[in-house]
Amino acid sequence: MDAAALIERLSPLTSTIARLDLDAPDAGGQLNAAHPLASLQDVIADLREARDAGWLTPKRATDTLTFGRLAKPAAAGGFAIDVVDMQGEGAVHTHTLGEVNLCIAESGDPRFDGQVEGWVVNAPGSRHIPTVTGGRMLIVYWLPNGAVVWG
Repeated sequence: MDAAALIERLSPLTSTIARLDLDAPDAGGQLNAAHPLASLQDVIADLREARDAGWLTPKRATDTLTFGRLAKPAAAGGFAIDVVDMQGEGAVHTHTLGEVNLCIAESGDPRFDGQVEGWVVNAPGSRHIPTVTGGRMLIVYWLPNGAVVWG
């Protein structure tokens, strides 16, 4: 599978995210109901295969964090789609238009910012240091218009 095929594979998720109110307090719950992890096992297998092939998360930030950009907004319905394979802390950033994360447990009993695997939504204007504790996660994240402010 190549990047274009994986972007296409994620397009039903991207379409759902595009209709989501990222300010809604239950946005993550809505995604967990619409696309539960159990229904995404083929997609998750494709993500793992692409990561293991080395092209999905080719950049190394630390010994426990690799990342990459799968799609620019023009190729994915107005969203940048990035992927990170991590444990520990990432870089502090602000989600000017929000961020939607699909968190996939890879080892241990990981939590992303204290939340179990599944969908995690950060509202527009939120700021955090993304942190995975208790194990390792593969995280796909959608950024509306690719909007993010680092630091």
